[in-house]
Amino acid sequence: MSMQIKIKRIDKTLPLPKYETAGSVGFDLICRESAEIPPQSIVLIPANVIVETPPGYMLMVCLRSSTPRKLGLMMPQGVGIVDNDYCGEEDELKIQVYNFTDEVVNVERGSRIAQGIFVRVGTAEWNEVEQMSAASRGGFGSTDR
Repeated sequence: MSMQIKIKRIDKTLPLPKYETAGSVGFDLICRESAEIPPQSIVLIPANVIVETPPGYMLMVCLRSSTPRKLGLMMPQGVGIVDNDYCGEEDELKIQVYNFTDEVVNVERGSRIAQGIFVRVGTAEWNEVEQMSAASRGGFGSTDR
């Protein structure tokens, strides 16, 4: 299913994000600036785009599967969640990376280290109760016996 998505590039000399294959569910995000990430440090790398995510969706930002192995970088929060109202003129996507190595990691301008995926979401209306109707499974970690 294809969606029409409003997008603004900050630097128009860099290409728009694209899906690399017909089967890709994520589109590659491109680093707008080169970055130097010191060991054991977190840095935000601008991804060159502002994206207007449609209502009922979120934009999930993940590292490409090769990024930890090739560069020694990971996302400290595991995955980035971009709300659909994060699309103003100052709301450029940023790729948050953590250097888990003991060496400085350099990411060059134009590198593809992360990807975006549109995910359908819903919101909840809370119905607070005094007791849950299902039997307890035994608590956190109970299936690891």
